[in-house]
This record gives sequence, C-alpha cells and structure tokens, in this order.
Amino acid sequence: QVQLVESGGGLVQAGGSLRLSCAASGRTFNSYAMGWFRQAPGRERDFVAAIGWSGLRTYYADSVKGRFTISRDNAKNSQYLQMSSLKPEDTAVYYCAARSGSSGDPSRGAFDSWGQGTQVTVSS
Repeated sequence: QVQLVESGGGLVQAGGSLRLSCAASGRTFNSYAMGWFRQAPGRERDFVAAIGWSGLRTYYADSVKGRFTISRDNAKNSQYLQMSSLKPEDTAVYYCAARSGSSGDPSRGAFDSWGQGTQVTVSS
C-alpha cells in the first residue's frame, strides 16, 4: 500500500476556491490510480473524482462536474483537487485515495489506501 497525506483544506465562502493536495510515499506512485472522496456529517463517504495513472483519463461525480478538476504530478508523487464555485453542500472531510492499477474508473474496484482526511467548510 501507499501512504497518503492530504493538505489544503480550510474555510471558504460560497463561490470561492480551494486546492487540495495529496502527497504519496513510495516509488511506484505512477502505478496507482488516484481518487478523492468526501464524507459529510451523518452521511456515507462519497466518490468525488478519480484519475488514471497517466493522468489522461479523469472521472467525476455529477455533483462536481464543471467545478472540480483532478490532476496529478507523477514526478512529485502528488495529486490535486482544484475546487471552484464552492457551495455549502461541498462541506465535508475530503479523503485522498489510491488503488493499484492504471485505470481510475471508480467502477473497476474499491480504493484501498486512504489518507487521514482534510476538512473543507464552505460558508453561505
């Protein structure tokens, strides 16, 4: 498994932007598909976005399409989530996740490595 550490969460007003980062340990980062999930209070953890090992294919939940952008830098063992036009309903703990394999397609299996999470709070 790969070790993951998120950063970049915080408090932002509705309509604002935040960029989350996830740093991964290990030398085989480019063999992992990466993803972002979020969990709001009292709710299950939901898929947000995912990206394949090459960075060419990305996947998004309908609720964030057009507002969030996932990316990765294999040279830096990092992935990112650029969040724009934030809404109060985006408030949640955001988790970085990894899965061995090239495809980021969330329907191809569960992500099995997780970070500790970073809080994002969007005020109205």
